Amino acid sequence: MSDLFELGVVAAAAAIRQRDITATELVTACLDRIAAVDGPHSHDGDEHSINAFVRVYADEALAAAADADRRRDAADDSADLPPLLGVPLALKDLYEVAGAPITASSRLLADVPARDCDVWHRLGAAGMILVGHTHTHEFAAGGTTDQVGNPWNLQRCAGGSSGGSAAALAARLVPAATGTDTAGSLRIPSACCGTSTIKPTRGLVSTRGIVPLSWTLDHAGPMARNLADCRALLAAMLGPDSGRPASVWHPTAPPTRSAATMRGRRIALSPRVDRAALDVDVTAGFDRSIAACRELGAEVVELDPPVGAFDIGDEFLDVMTTDMLAYHRRFDGRRELYRPSLREWIEMGEARAVTGERYAAIQARRRDTTAAWAAWLIEHDVAAVLEPTIPVVAPPRWQGYDHAGSDVDLISLTHFWDWTGFPVVSLPAGVGHVSQLPVGVSLVAAGGHDWPLLDLGVELQSVLGIPVWPNSGR
Repeated sequence: MSDLFELGVVAAAAAIRQRDITATELVTACLDRIAAVDGPHSHDGDEHSINAFVRVYADEALAAAADADRRRDAADDSADLPPLLGVPLALKDLYEVAGAPITASSRLLADVPARDCDVWHRLGAAGMILVGHTHTHEFAAGGTTDQVGNPWNLQRCAGGSSGGSAAALAARLVPAATGTDTAGSLRIPSACCGTSTIKPTRGLVSTRGIVPLSWTLDHAGPMARNLADCRALLAAMLGPDSGRPASVWHPTAPPTRSAATMRGRRIALSPRVDRAALDVDVTAGFDRSIAACRELGAEVVELDPPVGAFDIGDEFLDVMTTDMLAYHRRFDGRRELYRPSLREWIEMGEARAVTGERYAAIQARRRDTTAAWAAWLIEHDVAAVLEPTIPVVAPPRWQGYDHAGSDVDLISLTHFWDWTGFPVVSLPAGVGHVSQLPVGVSLVAAGGHDWPLLDLGVELQSVLGIPVWPNSGR
């Protein structure tokens, strides 16, 4: 039973339901794995540790596992059990859990919320067991998480801001995790660590009870080692956001059966690739992905983008820093406790001094840009846009907290899709021959097309495969 930590979400849920294993055995295997591999759980991390977790809730997890086992044993019909009963989960240190600390990997925040965030409420109702909170870039304000070591090479960045979650998955500490994405923070660490994710259509997953970076750009989403597991997690995370009344109109259940396949579908190569200086390993992974799409029967096309498609200039920064400033005013007078990069972001928001009129005008233009892309996808009958997730492999650690914006390369291909709110799946595209590090590729679809997009991603992953961290068995 020592290799139970290798089980994914779907496989673990099935094994528990079928009484092949117990939730207690699975949770114990994950806790033992964390103790053996993760190292001390510290604020700053060290060069010898992964340090994916901020806090581990071992006693609570074992008690919940025992409850799950009793519930399973008492059930007459396994169909009556929650779909993810007994499956261990890590939450990014932004997701509030009643009675547990929430710190956003910062020295400033030390809240103990009285209420669960919507996402944990729903995942808990689906039977999942919380193992702990994972590290984020401080307040999620960067594409790195330097206190976390990349399991593939501890001197490399795990990406960010959901770097702790991606590292925990790659190192087989847990089968499931959550993250957030404002400029790429689900997808960047997934690409760096060789794991999978979906950034859902904005609003499909509630952000109530999640510490914000930007109210109007944030997305919450699932992370796992493969997209089939992400699909199961997303199905459990769905639900309206009590702070966004319009979200009640979003679909709250996945389709009853999978229908989308690559065969006969038009996959457009991203018109932005020529703008990015791709690492040689990233280029090779992108080429493998193009070949895989063709192997699966897709028509791969190159098209001119909508007019002015990427001309958002500084408007993204204006929105993000204004939203940040509104939230972080509560910490005025204590800014010396911020890491340098976050302090610079807050000061940048003050210096930009965006007026309400400009903010409203930017949001109006953002709607126009999103509509132009939605129309372009329909006009050209494009099922998805294919592009590298990030243009580089995981960069060296210890540079992401020095200055605001030091992660510009990491977010260069990801941030635009937060602007539109479109769903994006990110999956591994192999391991680079030069760097020996994972590379990632993304599929982008129009808003609301999350489930067909996941179907395409799962099919593409069946050809590209899932990289295994070389030390995964230790």
